Amino acid sequence: MAGGTRHWGLGLAAVLWLASGCGTPPEEAEARLAALQAEEEQMDAAFDAVETRLLGNQSKMHLWQELGRRHEEVSAIQCRVADEHLMGIAKHLAQQEAKARQVHKRRQMAAVDSTMLTSGSEDRLGSN
Repeated sequence: MAGGTRHWGLGLAAVLWLASGCGTPPEEAEARLAALQAEEEQMDAAFDAVETRLLGNQSKMHLWQELGRRHEEVSAIQCRVADEHLMGIAKHLAQQEAKARQVHKRRQMAAVDSTMLTSGSEDRLGSN
């Protein structure tokens, strides 16, 4: 038992000595650490690129949503104005048709009156 405890104590001492920074790590550990740091930098750059794309896409989505909302508003206004305009055209057309009927009726009345006036004078002139 004394030997097992002794090995355990030596192992613990070696670990503490390495953890204290007094010992130099093996070369492969430094190379592995450098590779991990380089990989971390690449991952950070990749994450930054993805974040930039996501933010750009999100702003585009908000822009398209805003444009869609504005388009709906403009379309509603355009429909209302077009309806009012068409109703105005229909009203104006009805007024013009009523005027045309009145003018036509007056012309017919004037033609009947002039026919009556001329036919009555011919009878008087012809009987003399």
